[in-house]
Amino acid sequence: MNTTRLVAALALSLMLTPLAALAHVFPQKQEPGAGTTVEAPARVTITFDGPLEPAFSSLTVTDAAGKPVNTAKSTVDTQQPSVASVALPPALAAGKYTVHWVAVASDGHRTHGDYSFNVK
Repeated sequence: MNTTRLVAALALSLMLTPLAALAHVFPQKQEPGAGTTVEAPARVTITFDGPLEPAFSSLTVTDAAGKPVNTAKSTVDTQQPSVASVALPPALAAGKYTVHWVAVASDGHRTHGDYSFNVK
């Protein structure tokens, strides 16, 4: 009988565990935005829907030929751990650029993706 109660209590606690604790992080806002055409930006910034693990999260920007253009490693904002950004060189040439992102949540779950924007 005690085993049955223990199993029931464990099952109930698992059902009541917040789903957010088990969730992966995904982009909520991108600057420049996906598919946009903009003046040469100084940086790319992505805001995710949860905190990131800085050591394992990254942004890389490549040109149309697939060559990386960011001049430094990306960073996660210490004051806003859901925001990652990467600096771009001054006077970025006109063309299509792709942002490749890897986001590792504080719970260890990894997501990744990419999007493109154009510089006029």
